[in-house]
Amino acid sequence: MTDLDALIAALPKAELHLHIEGTLEPEMMFALAQRNAIKLRFASVEALRAAYDFADLQGFLDLYYEGAGVLRTRADFDDLARAYLDRMAAENVRHVEIFFDPQTHTGRGVVLADVVEGLLDALRRGERDHGITWRLIPCLLRHLDEADGMATLDALRPWLDRFAALGLDSAEKGNPPTKFTRVFARARALGLKTVAHAGEEGPPSYITDAIDHLAVSRIDHGVRCLEDPALTARLRALRMPLTVCPLSNVRLKVFKTLAEHNLRRLLDADLVVTVNADDPAYFGGYLCENYRQTTAALGLTAAQVITLAGNSFRASFLDDATKQARLADIATAARALGHIVN
Repeated sequence: MTDLDALIAALPKAELHLHIEGTLEPEMMFALAQRNAIKLRFASVEALRAAYDFADLQGFLDLYYEGAGVLRTRADFDDLARAYLDRMAAENVRHVEIFFDPQTHTGRGVVLADVVEGLLDALRRGERDHGITWRLIPCLLRHLDEADGMATLDALRPWLDRFAALGLDSAEKGNPPTKFTRVFARARALGLKTVAHAGEEGPPSYITDAIDHLAVSRIDHGVRCLEDPALTARLRALRMPLTVCPLSNVRLKVFKTLAEHNLRRLLDADLVVTVNADDPAYFGGYLCENYRQTTAALGLTAAQVITLAGNSFRASFLDDATKQARLADIATAARALGHIVN
């Protein structure tokens, strides 16, 4: 283990861009398929893993939605989220803000209450057993229409006090944020913050649209912002966080290699960048692995790693007092390894 690997392991961290359905490991997929009497088209775990060579975002989404089909009961969602939280406890993750896709499940007849309550069961247990605080964020599927999004928001209303924000995900191409302006206005009127995937496969203008039309508090991905200097300056002035997912970006061909990723340039531009795993079961690594591989590939310094960990709490939906406490914890952990923290 290198000194930077030890630092990454020791630092308290938050994860802000994590699709819980994307933590469905092949072994669990087969176990749940057997429990729910579902026949998968793959003969083995190995055959399923071999399918994880995606040409683009849509290729991944096709398999992602197929895999989610094994999730049927409250216990399934509890088991899924519990496995993720147990892993995060081992990675010194102190806070998670988890996405889930209601329409992926209700569209195939799963009861929404089973989805939400199963996830809440696991999150409450994770906080009790591991001390991991959490926020839960339902996301709308942007390839579906506005009416479906509005109906989904209405269906989620019994749990509004359990949600921190409304998100927007799925295939970017041809589905601009403006498609959901009225849905997100309604979400804000109901007291939810908003976040949106933008500027991954979609153009930089989608980032601008998410800010101007959806009034987002964070941009999920956002890596294409550097193509527009004025937008980059605006993001810097707004201190608008970007929840960047390096291994995901490479697996989905946003960048050819991790060494070509622009995360270091985003940091050099003084943007509020965070590192996240996105859909780690499909993209080759959970949070610490994203930190480790990105740090090695881009030659990040210890100071930059500490900044990224700090940004993960600064960009979170935690209250200010808790943020300051976690930042103090980061400083303590870094100093214990001999690193100077400004």
